[in-house]
Amino acid sequence: MTKVSKSTKDKLKKVSTATIATCLFKKGLKNQFIQNVKPLKLGKPIMVGEAYTLRYIPAREDLNPITVFKDPKHLQRVAVEECPEGAVLVIDSRKDARAASAGSILATRLMVKGAVGMVTDGGFRDSAEIADLDMPSFHSKPSAPTNLTLHQAIAINDPIGCGDVAVFPGDIIVGDDDGVMVIPANISDEVADECLQMTLYEEFVIEKVQKGEKIIGLYPLTDEKISIEFENWRKKKN
Repeated sequence: MTKVSKSTKDKLKKVSTATIATCLFKKGLKNQFIQNVKPLKLGKPIMVGEAYTLRYIPAREDLNPITVFKDPKHLQRVAVEECPEGAVLVIDSRKDARAASAGSILATRLMVKGAVGMVTDGGFRDSAEIADLDMPSFHSKPSAPTNLTLHQAIAINDPIGCGDVAVFPGDIIVGDDDGVMVIPANISDEVADECLQMTLYEEFVIEKVQKGEKIIGLYPLTDEKISIEFENWRKKKN
């Protein structure tokens, strides 16, 4: 799995998913926002980590009885144990929350091992308990039934689809109160740098708007006078 530098991760922890979405759109990437997932609890620190993936297919009854959990090679359990420190476990549950993708015990194990988050386009059981963990998690809605009633774990750390977004192992996953963005690992450094600059300009814009400034020419920046004013503001800021 591709490892991204701590510096890049630290930069991404300072920017919003909205800013990342705009940055990626400028680069031609329009579909990097995982659809219909939300944080189990608002207000947690921004989640940033490499994607480690788990893929489910529809369960087949003769292959997916509850006894399969006793198998030490059961892929859901293996994924939890092998998810690296600093990674985000991203689960392809086929956008189906009728059965849980995981529950609080597995989520707690992930957190203790050093994972920085968990995302599914399905649902989690024990959602209130997962919400209270010191690890951000994102799903579509709570779900009580065990995943075995509907899902069969079939692959670990392969490319998956999660919420209509292609997620490759090692992609950078960023989650905040608005949702989850997927950044291709090979452009994560430049995206982090660009987003920091975009965030700085947005801070300048907010200050101007709060003082009554008009938006036209300011946001987006098309007025040369405002551009000069921003550069002077940035120098003072630094």
